[in-house]
Amino acid sequence: MTVVTDASSSASPTARQVWIRIRGLLLAVLVLVTAGIALAATHSGDRHGRLDPRSADRYGSRAVAELLKDRGVSVRVVTTLKDATSAAGPDTTLLVTAPNLLTPDQQRTLHTATTDAAGRTVLLATGSPSVDTLAPGVRADSAAPVTTRAPRCSLDAARLAGNAQTGGLRYSTNSLDALACYPADGLPSLLFLRHPAAGDTVLLGSPDILYNDRLDDQGNASLALQLLGSHPHLVWYLPSLDDSSAASGGEHDDGGTGNESAGGESGFIDLIPSGWLWGTLQLALAALLAAVWRSRRLGPVIAERLPVAIRASESTEGRARLHRKTNARDRAAAALRHASRTRLAPLVGVSPQNAHSPTTLLPAVSARLSAADDGLRELIFGSAPSDDAALVLLADQLDSLEREVRTS
Repeated sequence: MTVVTDASSSASPTARQVWIRIRGLLLAVLVLVTAGIALAATHSGDRHGRLDPRSADRYGSRAVAELLKDRGVSVRVVTTLKDATSAAGPDTTLLVTAPNLLTPDQQRTLHTATTDAAGRTVLLATGSPSVDTLAPGVRADSAAPVTTRAPRCSLDAARLAGNAQTGGLRYSTNSLDALACYPADGLPSLLFLRHPAAGDTVLLGSPDILYNDRLDDQGNASLALQLLGSHPHLVWYLPSLDDSSAASGGEHDDGGTGNESAGGESGFIDLIPSGWLWGTLQLALAALLAAVWRSRRLGPVIAERLPVAIRASESTEGRARLHRKTNARDRAAAALRHASRTRLAPLVGVSPQNAHSPTTLLPAVSARLSAADDGLRELIFGSAPSDDAALVLLADQLDSLEREVRTS
């Protein structure tokens, strides 16, 4: 039997069919990518150089750094814990811009170094992850809006500055050597801790007074200069995640080795913002619901009259496409053999009821053949072919068998 391959009857999808199938998915991906790029372009510059004394952006701190230099205060920028602790001293103010980024081991190392140095330490927006270690005895409370507030304390720096834009995290302590300034809802957003033998510590709930675009509002500049300019040297510590001390466990930057602490090591999951984890969970739930929706059980097949006449060749071709798409060679072979037995039965005098009985059909077909065929049972009632070539060969052999029986 000659097999003619026509492009119109090929089971392989055309380029147009592929485009129709995937254009919805591509459109959704394009929308997501465009939205991501738009958000990145909109917000990427907002926090560029945040609290960096070298940055002139709105959230940078170059303005206050230049004012301090004009007053004779040297400003040194460091990004590692080793540089920060080695630069601390009695004539130095150490500004820690992101205390919450420090690991517990880094926090302990920093607290020990600043206590021994007896200088001033200014901590910006120190929250629960770091306040217990960097400022023992102090508790961090919920954040309050940043707005103009009065000092309401006896701290000279606050009294001279007057009203300033403060807020953010609020603090509480039972220490008698603490000055609570700029209260927000009953709790101070600036806490000054005096340590007669170990310098002093300033906790500022929000870093807004150091931003370039807010320095000239109210008494922000005066408060920032007095807090950071009380000593001739200012060390501006910008903690970074690539600091080797963040992954060294119990190993300290001063060369000594302490106890290994599992809490001092941050894994990959710990570095992922919580919002991304929640977003991933929501996407997973959405995917699960979509899978349940798409895998819903269909009802029984309903037979109905077609509104138009369908040619037998089209129906056969469509069914063949489905079989090939699912690699259902067993069902295709069973359909070919079933149809062949149905056509052979009346030719050899077998009733339709016994057309699919090997004990009845095989002897009748063998009697009509000119020569005995030992593979007749395998041909008519055999197993499924192993590949497409074997399936095509089976169709050819069944066709040849029918022709031979019909002409005999």
